[in-house]
Amino acid sequence: MPNNTAFKGFLYGAIAASSYGLNPLFALPLYAEGMSPDSVLFYRYGFGMLMLAILMKVQGCSFRLRKCEILPLVAMGLFFALSSLTLFVSYNYMDAGIASTILFVYPVLVAILMAVFFKERISVITALSIMLAVTGISLLYKGDGGETLSLIGVLMVFLSSLTYAIYIIGVNRSVLKDMPIAKLTFYVLVFGTGLFLVRLRFGLDLEVISTPAMWINPIGLALFPTVISLITMTKSIHYIGSTPAAILGALEPITALVIGVAVFGEKLTPRIIWGIVLILTAVTLIIVGKSLIQMIRSKVLQKIRLMHRIR
Repeated sequence: MPNNTAFKGFLYGAIAASSYGLNPLFALPLYAEGMSPDSVLFYRYGFGMLMLAILMKVQGCSFRLRKCEILPLVAMGLFFALSSLTLFVSYNYMDAGIASTILFVYPVLVAILMAVFFKERISVITALSIMLAVTGISLLYKGDGGETLSLIGVLMVFLSSLTYAIYIIGVNRSVLKDMPIAKLTFYVLVFGTGLFLVRLRFGLDLEVISTPAMWINPIGLALFPTVISLITMTKSIHYIGSTPAAILGALEPITALVIGVAVFGEKLTPRIIWGIVLILTAVTLIIVGKSLIQMIRSKVLQKIRLMHRIR
């Protein structure tokens, strides 16, 4: 039974990460039709809100908000929307697979922000993770032929990672930390949509999807990276805990890379592979860091006690 539970947890975690990595699969065809990131995200958020509202209704989750929750939700909605916008803008300047990999450094940024603003101690493992992440990004930034990535693209995706890190800290350090995930995401999308409404001049600049077949893309963006990813990640954490589920998140940039190479013909060179490996290693170390330190300390203490007994 425990093995079956673990299998379910890892399966749900893999589905969650892989489904979130499908962003480029549905976004890039809309870009090819001439749509702006704002229009694409407006459709994504709109369909996402509809699907989450149905999910909340099925689960019997209340839509009511307390007064103390409204302002934090507005702030988190704007941070979440800004993270989405800068990521989707970066797709116009660099390969989506590389953008998704750089985005994945957000756990490292969370550790840095927690150290700077909440005085959390930076461990040796955290420092090593930061060095690995910076080295990995530098490898991605400069290609094998001496070509460099677009500075604007790198800055956009780094800003996306930073605002997502702020979003994570904001949720966990506010009254929102105990809110059901479906409800939290629903209202984050509701308030986040305001950013796109303003940028689209309240719908005047919204681009209409030209063909019926293209509607599959905004629906796919809402369904897979938003709703399915949300549900399966919640189930994964329930079965195996947050740390293993977070480690499985490494499948997110890998999925985006595979789609970028296989579907959109993006390049994958040895230098890029090394950069990706370093970034994934850095993030994994951040996630398992505390557990790893505790395990090492425990083994060292056991050896010391054993030596004392021998004496």
